[in-house]
Amino acid sequence: GGLAEEAAQRAASPRFRGTFRGEKVLIVDDDIRNVFALTSVLEQHGLAVLYAENGREGIEVLEQHEDVAVVLMDIMMPEMDGYATTEAIRRMPQFAGLPIIALTAKAMKGDKEKSIEAGASDYVTKPVDTDRLLAVMTGWMSGE
Repeated sequence: GGLAEEAAQRAASPRFRGTFRGEKVLIVDDDIRNVFALTSVLEQHGLAVLYAENGREGIEVLEQHEDVAVVLMDIMMPEMDGYATTEAIRRMPQFAGLPIIALTAKAMKGDKEKSIEAGASDYVTKPVDTDRLLAVMTGWMSGE
């Protein structure tokens, strides 16, 4: 094993190693750096990552992949923000029970309430604590 491999293994939280078995996660976020950071962590934990850079695209991806297990929804996006996107997804009967985890900026008061009102299942503040995110995802994906 090279150094990069070791680093990758360290980055994968031992608490969650082997938790996931190729389930699909959709990340909807217009900030490509966030997407890259999250994707590398999620893939190390055995998740398959789909990506959309805006709400409209997120809905299209979902319609093509109805087996998505969980959505990570950035709230602050141009055009169609995370609230509007979440509401639109919730109006689609096949996604009524889909876990949608809102990614909200810590500083914004009322973000979490607004996220839950819009239909989000849960929320995680940015910058994302990956252990917390994985714990939240694990809870929702195992139907707890």
